[in-house]
Amino acid sequence: MLTIHRLDLEDARLLIRGASEKARDIGVPMCIAVVDESGNLVAFERMDGGKTTSVIIAQDKAFTAAAARKATHEYNAANVPGNLAFGIHTEVGGRLSTVGGGLPVLVNGEVVGGIGLSSGTPQQDMDCAQAGIDYFEQQRQ
Repeated sequence: MLTIHRLDLEDARLLIRGASEKARDIGVPMCIAVVDESGNLVAFERMDGGKTTSVIIAQDKAFTAAAARKATHEYNAANVPGNLAFGIHTEVGGRLSTVGGGLPVLVNGEVVGGIGLSSGTPQQDMDCAQAGIDYFEQQRQ
């Protein structure tokens, strides 16, 4: 039997809280998605002013980070013409995101979910996603 560890709703709320606080600090309203280890949505928040296109983008970033167990910006670096991974963004029905802002969530070295943000620049999205993870880890101590 496998034991699968995954984020629960309270964990997702912690991740969203940390990410949204950072988004408010930088003045960029975000769409924030948190998924379980399989990429299934656990929680979502669209801050007032978050872009409508970012609703799906944030979810795809979180999906990619959890299901592929890799940050979306790592795919971006590999998804260039001439590289063997070029075109990866067309896989899984086009759900794999190669835009920065999706990070896997790890507990004890194991991927238990993912967080994805969208509405800012890729770097702002990445910074807010990391802030969500940092807040989550602080609360778990």
